[in-house]
Amino acid sequence: MSNKKVKAPEAGQWPDKVLIPALIAGAALTTIGFLMAFLWAAPVNGAQLSEPVLVGDVMVTHQQLLSQKIFYFHMPVAIVSFVALVFVAYYAIRFLSTRNQRFDTCGRVAMEITLLFVIFTMVTGDLWTRFEWGVWWTWDPRLTTYLILMLIVIAYFVMRGAVDDPERRATYSAVIGIIAFIDAPICMMITRLIPSSIHPVVLREGGMTPDMAATVFIVMAGMLLVAFGLYRLRFRQARLAERVEALKEQLED
Repeated sequence: MSNKKVKAPEAGQWPDKVLIPALIAGAALTTIGFLMAFLWAAPVNGAQLSEPVLVGDVMVTHQQLLSQKIFYFHMPVAIVSFVALVFVAYYAIRFLSTRNQRFDTCGRVAMEITLLFVIFTMVTGDLWTRFEWGVWWTWDPRLTTYLILMLIVIAYFVMRGAVDDPERRATYSAVIGIIAFIDAPICMMITRLIPSSIHPVVLREGGMTPDMAATVFIVMAGMLLVAFGLYRLRFRQARLAERVEALKEQLED
């Protein structure tokens, strides 16, 4: 029998205690934000009407863009994807400096959350583009840079499935994770470098009214809590699977 000791990953951590409350709170806030978007925040003005229309006590002179409601979900999920990438880069750097496989697991799970919210961002963005401009896709600077980001994230998982050696797989994953993180600020700043009518600079130019800002904040808080809860749920699953494998090796030894 071998005397080699196989260290089993920890079975749980303190953040797991707030996992369920975080998911519940996130779902509640997101639902509240959904109701605020459709029942409280006013529609924005679009094209001018040929003749003014009296709606209630208000004379409406422009088309009310109900499709703008997608913005209240598109912007938060995009920001959450960027936040998740911050953790991907952090764990990538930690792995490269320590070679601790735990940080590779953390980075992989954070990238899974990133991919989920990247997909949400692309879907809501495409719907917005279709309803507002009548096309499913346009080579807008931010759309293009975000598409590149999505391809990098997908390449991350393709690479992980193609490399068998755990050390090399973790190293390559860390490098790709850092590259994806570098593209994130480019996606955020591109509209300041290349102005776009599709993606105006909302925050700097004060493009949001107080009701719009409050709705975005509520949805974003909910999405962040949901992302945290999903991360902890998936991370716990991954670490428990690693623990089972380590315990099997101990029994075999």
